[in-house]
Amino acid sequence: MPCNLFSRPKNPAYTRYARRMAVASVVYVAAVMAASGLLHKHSAATPAAVAVALLPGLAVLGMLWAIARLFVELDDEYLRLLEVRKAMVATAVTLAVCSMWGILEIYTDVPRLPLFFVFPLWALGLFVGMVVNRWKAP
Repeated sequence: MPCNLFSRPKNPAYTRYARRMAVASVVYVAAVMAASGLLHKHSAATPAAVAVALLPGLAVLGMLWAIARLFVELDDEYLRLLEVRKAMVATAVTLAVCSMWGILEIYTDVPRLPLFFVFPLWALGLFVGMVVNRWKAP
């Protein structure tokens, strides 16, 4: 049977993970849109502005919590290994790109990368980790 890159084993832990991640993702997009609509560059750091700006970060915490719960709820050690490896690859990609770009920012005239993009970069790294898992799978 051919291996589908996006296929997922039939495991209830993945169903719960997908539901949690979907909710957190919708909250994240809504929070980013709210912050973009309500706040403007160089807005005063009033308590209300700070609260609106922090909302996407709370959604990110929800996504990370969903991933942590998946690690805990997966009873199959091999599946847990694959998920942990995926997260490790994502972390390695993120740290490497941020470190290299940071050196470029210090010593060259490349544009600054807003910290906002670190989490989306990590999420893309999860895709890279998924590809690595499929490549290394028996």
